[in-house]
Amino acid sequence: MVARISARQFHAADGVDDWRVLYHVVAAYFRTGSLAEGVAFVEEIGRVAGADEQHLKVDLRHTGVTVSLLNRDVALARRISAAAAGLGLPADPSGVQLINVTIDALVVADVLPFWQALLGYLPIGDDYLADPVRRGPGFEFQRMDAPRLQRNRIHLDVAVPHDQAEARIAAALAAGGRLVTDAYAPRWWVLADPEGNEACVATWMGRE
Repeated sequence: MVARISARQFHAADGVDDWRVLYHVVAAYFRTGSLAEGVAFVEEIGRVAGADEQHLKVDLRHTGVTVSLLNRDVALARRISAAAAGLGLPADPSGVQLINVTIDALVVADVLPFWQALLGYLPIGDDYLADPVRRGPGFEFQRMDAPRLQRNRIHLDVAVPHDQAEARIAAALAAGGRLVTDAYAPRWWVLADPEGNEACVATWMGRE
């Protein structure tokens, strides 16, 4: 079993420059020139992962492969990076992100069963739903102290690499958004579109 380490400890380790912590996972995106290159890489991942494959999630597209580790296994991350380097596949941290849908509720226990049944998701703890086959975004339920009628109660949390947050925020602002608050930065920034619909850009920093 891999010892649980902090996000800061993971990023301080040698040989993990391709990887970024996003909430509870670490992920890397490797660009490929074709689906065939991606398939060859996925096969190599399977070889180097061995018994640790249960901790992996791999998303294969013709333009690249996203690899997520459900633990912070430095040794496995190094092996996968070495496999990518051996195939000449570069890492691109700007292609890494994790999206959660956050629903505000006065009584989480009252609304969570509806969403669990509707989505076919599995509960993790008492305030989170996860896709059992790891395809869709997670759903987090955030307790409110009082009704909030003038703001949207469902928003996206977009977790990005800590070194990509400023660029992502700048792009959103340039596209017509506005900064609602940076009071919680670098854990998250609250942005809004021109009509006031909110979303958060989040990083691992400040969560430990």
